[in-house]
Amino acid sequence: MAILDSLIPFKGRLGNIISYERNGRHCLRTVPETVRQTENTRRAAKVFGAASRKSALIRHAFAPELNIFPDKVLVNRLNSYILNAGRNNHAGLKNFRFNGYTGVEKFFGQQPVFAKDGRLRLPGYKLEAYGDAVRMEVKLIGTRIDFGTRTVTGTDTAVLNIALDESSQSFEGAEMSVDVPGKGTLLVVVQVRLFAADKFDIRDRKYFAADIVAVIEEQPQVTPLTKNTPRKQLTTAPAVPSRHAAPTQNGELLIQRE
Repeated sequence: MAILDSLIPFKGRLGNIISYERNGRHCLRTVPETVRQTENTRRAAKVFGAASRKSALIRHAFAPELNIFPDKVLVNRLNSYILNAGRNNHAGLKNFRFNGYTGVEKFFGQQPVFAKDGRLRLPGYKLEAYGDAVRMEVKLIGTRIDFGTRTVTGTDTAVLNIALDESSQSFEGAEMSVDVPGKGTLLVVVQVRLFAADKFDIRDRKYFAADIVAVIEEQPQVTPLTKNTPRKQLTTAPAVPSRHAAPTQNGELLIQRE
């Protein structure tokens, strides 16, 4: 491994050299001439590739609405989170932090509760003093992702501002809601930012957070069963005994003698 010390660093492959960033430093390595893979390594590479694609889809889905600065190891953390949860375990994404240093529970004492009706309930609590912050912004982001087709089918947001001055140190709680109909899994993120008196957000990793607080799967549509009424069985009429006509000749009844 070599360290790249240049005014114009690059990332990616250039010939047989690969440049990448590790712990804030740009490093170089060469591409191996031959790669020997066993069945286990091929299987692991396939699983990791699927997790990486899912991670990129989630990051790109929330990027337009997130206002915080994620940490530098966000990609690796989210990939590991997905691998630990399982490829198809979407519910395992709950409680993931886009800012690995601070969680939402720091500002509320506990995680907000999101119900299936689209409402987020913020518990009441006693507000704390956060340095020079005079306002807390709470942003609710709901994004629905169809992981089967790898598409974002809808997004909705709601914003709540809470004053942090001395006259309102007791927060009675509040409700926020988002409405994101459509196909796919609904991921709900709560973002918290603190603002100073100059109306600029405090860009300190201790004073902002964004967590996935709920994962709601799409409810399958159930076709109502129609109740079939049994048909009445028709009873057949009793058979009429056949009658043999008496023999006749020239229209006259013949009397048979024994």
